[in-house]
Amino acid sequence: MTALTDPAPAPPAPAPTTAPAPGRRVHRRGRLVPYWLLLPGVLWLLVFFLLPLVYQASTSVQTGSLEEGFEVTWHFATYTDALAAYWPQFARSVLYAGAATLLCLLLGYPLAYLIAFRAGRWRGLILVLVIAPFFTSFLIRTLAWKTILADSGPLVELLGTLHVLDVTAWLGMTDGDRVLATPLAVVCGLTYNFLPFMVLPLYTSLERIDGRLHEAAGDLYASPSTAFRKVTLPLSLPGVVAGTLLTFIPASGDYVNADLLGSTDTRMIGSVIQTQFLRVLDYPTAAALSFLLMAAILLMVTFYIRKSGTEELV
Repeated sequence: MTALTDPAPAPPAPAPTTAPAPGRRVHRRGRLVPYWLLLPGVLWLLVFFLLPLVYQASTSVQTGSLEEGFEVTWHFATYTDALAAYWPQFARSVLYAGAATLLCLLLGYPLAYLIAFRAGRWRGLILVLVIAPFFTSFLIRTLAWKTILADSGPLVELLGTLHVLDVTAWLGMTDGDRVLATPLAVVCGLTYNFLPFMVLPLYTSLERIDGRLHEAAGDLYASPSTAFRKVTLPLSLPGVVAGTLLTFIPASGDYVNADLLGSTDTRMIGSVIQTQFLRVLDYPTAAALSFLLMAAILLMVTFYIRKSGTEELV
């Protein structure tokens, strides 16, 4: 008989590795992809928005002169002095921008409605015509209105014949039979230049409305005016809010229309800021006015969005 022998010992179990599974590495890397995609935009905002904003904030509390140099002395009285000196231009900017925004809404809503529901195969062409002015320089478009509103031009003669200028003169928007160098000319220029900013958001909002809702309103015996008031207008409010903001914000800070189509009595706050920066070279006052304008716009926009009740924009 052969002697019984002990079985050979089993090989030791391999030590557990701590390296993550390939799938886990891919998953973790995929979670970081959105942040890497956001990095260029964050860097752009940091370099071209946040840093200039900080520099302007420091400039607004400086004192000195161009010859002696400016230094930060935390002189916050620049804000109160600037507001006390130029509050009429602030009020005028809000008034002109508000009037232009209202005119853009009155003109743009029917046009956007036409494009969304009635244009048919002409929709693309009309949209191209709406954005066509953007292919021309802002300055050239504004200068063209000097010819349109010339004293001897056909438009001014037509307004005079229809006695429209009598009404605008009574409202203080024109000076007798003259339109150029008056508030009306500035408002017309603002309305023309910023009208596409109103039409495009309105069209986008109206185009998203399901046409079957209009059919349902008709089946429920709603008249066209009632269907518009109960269905179309409420569903298009996000476009109205977006369009008014995109029109009012740049219009309130504009200075080109006021300089080219207006006079010294129609100067807006943008004209004052431009003059203080480039002609007077009073950088602290110009920076303070810029921050005051930005703060005023932020307050008005916040109040407007909250009151409009459009959750999509809050």
